[in-house]
Amino acid sequence: MLQSSLPARDEMIRAYQTRDSSYEGVFFTAVRTTGIFCRPVCPARKPRPENVEFFATVREALAAGYRPCKRCRPLNPAGDPPPWLNALIAEVERDPDRRWHDADLRERSIEPARVSRWFKSHHGMTFHGYVRARRLGRALGQIRLGTDLTQAGYDHGYESVSGFREAFRRLFGETPGRSRSSRLLVFTRLLTPLGPMVAGASDEGLCLIQFADRPMLETQIRRLQRRLDAAIAPGDNRHIAQIERELRDYFAGKLREFRVPLRIAGTDLQRAAWAELLRIPFGTTITYQELARRVGRDSAIRAVAHANGDNPFCIVVPCHRVVGSDGSLTGYGGGLWRKKLLLEHERSCARDEPRAIEIGIGEKLSRRTRALA
Repeated sequence: MLQSSLPARDEMIRAYQTRDSSYEGVFFTAVRTTGIFCRPVCPARKPRPENVEFFATVREALAAGYRPCKRCRPLNPAGDPPPWLNALIAEVERDPDRRWHDADLRERSIEPARVSRWFKSHHGMTFHGYVRARRLGRALGQIRLGTDLTQAGYDHGYESVSGFREAFRRLFGETPGRSRSSRLLVFTRLLTPLGPMVAGASDEGLCLIQFADRPMLETQIRRLQRRLDAAIAPGDNRHIAQIERELRDYFAGKLREFRVPLRIAGTDLQRAAWAELLRIPFGTTITYQELARRVGRDSAIRAVAHANGDNPFCIVVPCHRVVGSDGSLTGYGGGLWRKKLLLEHERSCARDEPRAIEIGIGEKLSRRTRALA
């Protein structure tokens, strides 16, 4: 457990006052006047800053005598489906080709608008959009293996070829026939101690891993889709399963080098910069000037720094190990507070003093919900 893993107090005050969801799992807010601790996004009225203290884990808050809030339920892992939704999600996963209607939800005593709000908040799309994307993604995989277009449509819940083609075109931007030569990029949302991450992978390897609140995430995904001539859909594969395991071990202080295969798509300069990032020893840093020298572009520090910032493999390709000439922490798309915690974590492990970054009592470090970014 890292007592030093908390961001600065002023930063946490701003985060809980604005209900900043990017700090989910990073800290918990405890209110001295009520004896209750909450998530940063708790909808309850915000207390005065002088009445608040912060904890990195549920365990610390409980040990200090605070009880969990009944509204935001901080004992439940951040991002996990609420109990009322678990059975529905299990049904979708058992039969991902099923077509769902609002009447089906009401039969299960679930209000459609409530489901839609949860999926919009956690997956960026409505429930119906999510299951439709799941069906189409599975159909694309079948088409790429040579299945007849009509058969692929019927197999995945479409009653007409024209309806299948139109739904496919709206989601993937091309017709099913053209997609035979396309790669399929599957995207999944992973939960980590530093907030949710989005992982994307093709059959060849991991293509992207980024914090879900990164401002340029959508741009990076669209750029990746264009460079690889690929379609995107919610889903999972062996590379995503591997990066989930490796991230769990990394945050637990058990892993220093990622082994997941990478499918790298970038300019010559970007690829050269990212290759040098992989050579920075665990627990150490270099400057942007040194990175430019290693790339062979001494006079183009700004261009090299930009290539560093475009790195699509957060943590795995360690752009967080590049610092300013005076050692200051600058330029990190995931937020400087995350860069600070990552470097502190790696330095403690390098000193053979590994301390896991925790998110709660007995919880698995990383739990997964599927999402189309």
